[in-house]
Amino acid sequence: MSIRTATLNGVATIEIARPEKKNALTVAMYQAMAEALEAAAADKAVRAVLITGQPGIFTSGNDIEDFMQRPPGQGGSNGAESPVFRFMRALLACDKPVVAAVTGAAIGIGTTMLLHCDFVYVSDEARLAMPFVSLGLVPEFASSLLLPPLLGQAKAAEKLLLGEPFTPEQAVDAGIANAVLPATEVVNHARRVAERFNALPPGAVQGAKKLLRGPQREAILATIKTEGELFAQRLRSPEAMEAFQAFFQKRKPDFSQF
Repeated sequence: MSIRTATLNGVATIEIARPEKKNALTVAMYQAMAEALEAAAADKAVRAVLITGQPGIFTSGNDIEDFMQRPPGQGGSNGAESPVFRFMRALLACDKPVVAAVTGAAIGIGTTMLLHCDFVYVSDEARLAMPFVSLGLVPEFASSLLLPPLLGQAKAAEKLLLGEPFTPEQAVDAGIANAVLPATEVVNHARRVAERFNALPPGAVQGAKKLLRGPQREAILATIKTEGELFAQRLRSPEAMEAFQAFFQKRKPDFSQF
């Protein structure tokens, strides 16, 4: 499964634990994370959620081989009810504070999920990137909606069209992360932040989060749907096939034929 969960001192931890594959996410892992978020939201003993990875790697994004075998298409069993979309909805719907501890690389959805966390702490070794276009794909998880207001249109184009990475400091400056910390301190610091909600009134916290997140909720859901439909189309495109084949063959893709 490669997702570890535990609840301790009011904090439900979701740990991505597949370091041998650079924490690449499979369909089963998305399902497990969605279920963990839903369980945390329903558990009165949980005051906050902590999402973390492994030393040196948060997640490298989707496991391409698994992804191609079970793509999140639109409609039917692979459509809006597929595990990846269930995970997206569960993270959006979680009314408790979600804290992310990012040690190392956060690629693709590893970065876009951070846009939906309430607190994000990154290590000085972190590298955030969204290389969707280079894989023949398009942005997901409402990143095409959320990044331009944070970065400005020109900088958002650098990140989403060219796939240029964020340094940890750039992530903080953009408002995606709260702080940069030494790699050995990130998880413990994030946990201490999550545990602070044990001393705060849960109803007030949830109400405040709803106010903070509410105005954009419908626009985010609509954008996720639009992105998802185009993403599914792009997965079947010749450009994406060339990108994936090049990935498996460990070569540079050749898009000159398109």
